[in-house]
This record gives sequence, structure tokens and C-alpha cells, in this order.
Amino acid sequence: MSVPGISLRIAHNGRCNGPMGISGGIFLIALGAMLAFAIRLDPWWIDIDMVGVVLILAGVAVILVTIWYWKDRRRRVIRSWVEENRLSHQTGDGGSQPPIPPDAPPPPSPSG
Repeated sequence: MSVPGISLRIAHNGRCNGPMGISGGIFLIALGAMLAFAIRLDPWWIDIDMVGVVLILAGVAVILVTIWYWKDRRRRVIRSWVEENRLSHQTGDGGSQPPIPPDAPPPPSPSG
């Protein structure tokens, strides 16, 4: 659709959260794996193996949400209408432009 004086601009969302989301998910998976499989403590107040499994699942969820956001971002666009106003000086006779004067003759040369 074309309207005189109005144009449509389509711009992508400028946010870039992807690499941090992936690296954060990998960090959570690594931390959870260390707690679940490498550390052998048995405090009475917390189950470290369960905390590790929860961190692994949280890391997987962060990575999946980040990938889903990247897929969704390819389709997401921002549409904004930009209106351009062009003002012109109108003369008193209804807006007609005055005629363009003809070119003036060149000035006489000083030697001749």
C-alpha cells in the first residue's frame, strides 16, 4: 500500500542476547555435572546430586529458550509508519509557481 508522504520502514529488533544465553546454559550444565558426578559430599541439609541435576536441566532449558528466541527473531520485524511533510511556499494567486526568467545575456567584455 502506497500513500503519498507516508513510507513503511521495517527494522529488525536490535537486541542480541544469543551468545550469552548459550554460554550461560553451558556454564549451568558444567556446574551441574560437577556437582552431580564429581563432588562426593553428603551434607545432611542438602542433596548435592539433586542440585546438580536441577542445574543441568536449567542449563538445557536456557539453551533451548535461546535457540527458540533466535528462530523467532528471524521472523520478528518492527513496522513503523514514517510520515514526511513537505511544505512549500504558496503564492497569492492560488499556488501557481512564477515563470522562470530567461537567462540574462553575458556582460560586455572590458576590451571591446
